[in-house]
Amino acid sequence: MTPILGKLAEPIYDLMRIVVGLMFAFDGVTKLRAVFGAGNMEFSRFLAAGIVETVCGSLVVLGLFTSLAALVAAAEMAVAYLWIHLPTFTPILGRGKLAALYCVAFLYIAARGAGRFSLDKALWPAAKAA
Repeated sequence: MTPILGKLAEPIYDLMRIVVGLMFAFDGVTKLRAVFGAGNMEFSRFLAAGIVETVCGSLVVLGLFTSLAALVAAAEMAVAYLWIHLPTFTPILGRGKLAALYCVAFLYIAARGAGRFSLDKALWPAAKAA
């Protein structure tokens, strides 16, 4: 069966990459605001997660070093799921659904690349960006 939106696959992928990256960056900024707003400047897992999410999410949105940024983001979400959410044994009770979803989405982005509308494609047109 032919996909209904098959002709729009590239722009839809770029939209997914941008939206996932934006939501991830927003989560990171929220964590950073919580750390710095509380006056707690010590380096913690929460601060590290905020930095990784803000930087990697922004890079994925821009489509710059996309595969590497997405791979780092996927690894962070896998670690977050294992350390924080897994001890409750289910994604629902441990509230790990979003971490699992981000992990898989970023793995797909890392495997697929930046896409048509990206800085990777603009800066390195000879490289495979999609």
